[in-house]
Amino acid sequence: MKMIDPSILRNASLYIIKVICFLIISPYIVIAQQQKNDSTLSNATLENCISYAMVHNPELQNAHINENITESIIKGKLADWYPQINFSYNLQHNFQLPTSNFNGNYTRAGTYNTSGLNLGVTQNIFSKDVLLASRSADDVRLSSSENTKSQRINLAVSVSKAFYNLLLNKQQLAVIEQDIIRINQSYKDAYYQYQAGIVDKTDYQRASIALNNAIAQKKSSEAALVSNDASLKALMGYPHLENLDLQYDTSKIENEIYLDTLQNVNYRNRIEIQQLETQKKLQQYNLQYYKWSYLPDISAFGSYNLNFLNDDFSKLYSNHFPNSYAGITLSLPIFQGGKRVQQIKEAEFQVNLVDNHIRNQENIIQSEYQDALATYKSNLYFFYSLKENLLLANSVYDVIRLQYRLGVKAYLDVITAESDLREAQINYYNALYQLLSSKVDVEKSLGNITY
Repeated sequence: MKMIDPSILRNASLYIIKVICFLIISPYIVIAQQQKNDSTLSNATLENCISYAMVHNPELQNAHINENITESIIKGKLADWYPQINFSYNLQHNFQLPTSNFNGNYTRAGTYNTSGLNLGVTQNIFSKDVLLASRSADDVRLSSSENTKSQRINLAVSVSKAFYNLLLNKQQLAVIEQDIIRINQSYKDAYYQYQAGIVDKTDYQRASIALNNAIAQKKSSEAALVSNDASLKALMGYPHLENLDLQYDTSKIENEIYLDTLQNVNYRNRIEIQQLETQKKLQQYNLQYYKWSYLPDISAFGSYNLNFLNDDFSKLYSNHFPNSYAGITLSLPIFQGGKRVQQIKEAEFQVNLVDNHIRNQENIIQSEYQDALATYKSNLYFFYSLKENLLLANSVYDVIRLQYRLGVKAYLDVITAESDLREAQINYYNALYQLLSSKVDVEKSLGNITY
């Protein structure tokens, strides 16, 4: 019989152990990878950033939790419509029997050991508290969901503006980096011309100064980029240690700046008006509740009792003495010093207050829309002007740089052209993203932003 090499057995055993270990830990690796993928964005467009924030923003999560809390409160109040069943048990030992007076004679009465079982049922027939909970349940839910909707809209606006702000910062940094490349090339041109004796050394010294200034601006812009990146991540609920690489297309973004400026405000589209109208309904329920205070509360009740009495504790449960009953309770306050009248008046005043809040909010919305629209129009005109300036600055820079190389222009003209080009580029991107932000404000004022 041929013997198996022990080393083969050891290798086979190690291989089997590795396979088993892999099978055990592989599900956890997959889960961990899936959790990581769920917590990051591979394509961080504006829409994806907003969608991510709607899921991960802590304040919005709290708003959903508050909706669940409201639902539990409503169901807890509506539970009073169902029969309320209670059970109680008692066991009592008397060390001394109670004394009673009967025709002038004092005598001890009762037993030393007593016990009882009680099963009681109550059922509300009419209760203004439970009726209020039943009538207002849907509008209370609506109020809670509208609070969440308001937070979602504000979050979408904040994320949009933070996205544009971070994008602007990135574009500014890119402009400065391009400017550094241009200045560095100009520095080399000036230095070579100085070496050739064409110009004096002040040209490349000026280039050195401009280069140092541009590098300093780059450092400042990089610091601002870190801050703006952290702000956007905080709004989104994004892991601060994970990379958030924004995806955008400048040419596509330019096509998103346009807006129909002839739209009219529909107040009912604004979540603030919707919230106030729901609040008015709740106040009207409150008014009706106080009017119901003139009606009686009616409930039915029933009880079944088992009583056990015996002086001998060991025989306490040998005999029982049952009793049972049922009835109806009607409760009606007759006079409360005019309290109910004043409560009704107070509730009516509260309804009137909400009406005034609605009218005031409509005025605020109209003013907000006009301000946002005026800002948008101003930014749009400014954007077109700066876009034209950018085209001119590019053209001027190319011509002057060529003329300098040919010895026609002084280096000071190159520095001025570079500065104008950099300023035109930064101003263009500032105008673009300010325009986009003002468009968001107009859309919000119209009530067109819904999430």
